[in-house]
Amino acid sequence: MNSLNVLGVGSSMREGSYGTMSLKILLGMIERYKAKTSILDLRKITIPIFNPDSSNNQKKEIQKMTDEVNWADAFVLVSPDYHGSMSGTMKNFLDHYWEEFAGKTFGYICTSHEKGLTVMDQMRTAVRQCYGWSLPYGISVNGEEDFNETGVIINDLLDKRLNILAHDLVVYGKLIRGQFLQDISNKVSDTFAARYGL
Repeated sequence: MNSLNVLGVGSSMREGSYGTMSLKILLGMIERYKAKTSILDLRKITIPIFNPDSSNNQKKEIQKMTDEVNWADAFVLVSPDYHGSMSGTMKNFLDHYWEEFAGKTFGYICTSHEKGLTVMDQMRTAVRQCYGWSLPYGISVNGEEDFNETGVIINDLLDKRLNILAHDLVVYGKLIRGQFLQDISNKVSDTFAARYGL
């Protein structure tokens, strides 16, 4: 595949969210690797609570979101740490999808004063259940320590980690997505991709 499409999903309802700020910086870094990016800021769209029996799932907002999800070859999921768990907004987003995540690579950012490890583990678990692939690490953001009052990163380590995530998501995302699509195209039967293409 020539280019990778990366969708960043921000799930904070807080205006001026450090997580969303970090996501925008990361997507800019990703574009340096000739990837295409888009952002889905869940604060700005109204998504009904997932109900498999509801006609709400056909609404315009859901269709726009689904188009973005289908466009993406890789994702960055960003959530605040709420009681050691992902935001309800992120969980609701994930609940709407399943097969759309298969064969795609995911990176993670969590805004937390306590590293957010359980939050990223929960997002990773949800993605794994949908046959998505996760980078083996995530990035924790502590707003007041990592940014100044104008939204500029002041923590060199955070800047370095975001650069690493940008590189790895593009490099490994291309490999995984390319192989997944090739397996489907070649009708390879002894791979998990077979259930999606045969």
